[in-house]
Amino acid sequence: MAARSARTGARRAGANLRPGAKRLMDAPEGTTMRLLTLNRTLVAGAIALLAGFAATAAGAAQNSPKDIVTGFYRMVFEDHRVKEGFDQYVGPTYTQHNPNVPDGPEATIRFLSGRFEKNPQATNKIIRVIADGDLVAVHVHSTLNPQDRGNAIVDIFRVTNGRIVEHWDVIQPVPETAANPNTMF
Repeated sequence: MAARSARTGARRAGANLRPGAKRLMDAPEGTTMRLLTLNRTLVAGAIALLAGFAATAAGAAQNSPKDIVTGFYRMVFEDHRVKEGFDQYVGPTYTQHNPNVPDGPEATIRFLSGRFEKNPQATNKIIRVIADGDLVAVHVHSTLNPQDRGNAIVDIFRVTNGRIVEHWDVIQPVPETAANPNTMF
């Protein structure tokens, strides 16, 4: 034990330094504190840099076209917060391919707000979401009230620069009977 203690003490004293190296304690006065401060600054900078990369990666994942469309769809079609959803998720130019609705966000806000005022129990249950680059398709079961068989809808959105800018939809009524045992969902 004494031999080990002696070796440790020798290392502390600088006995195992490479040739030409100086112990930190032998540095001129104030140098030790400056080096420690520099080391702490470098470590803090590296941590901040890594945290920034992690936040950027997380932000990119949160703002994917799929996340944007899903957030929009839930806010507008499930919560009926139409204006808020359009303000948060839709761009100033909004191309509408539904032949019953004019182009532009304001026209679609009026159309959907009127639909939900007439049908406050209307729901659109998301069944699946499919994303391919800037295009996102949402397959939903839309009903006006609990008694309504509803429609099977596929809404397709194009997202540019984090905003929804274009919309297509395909709407098919849910029939009372089908030629096969499969559901539409």
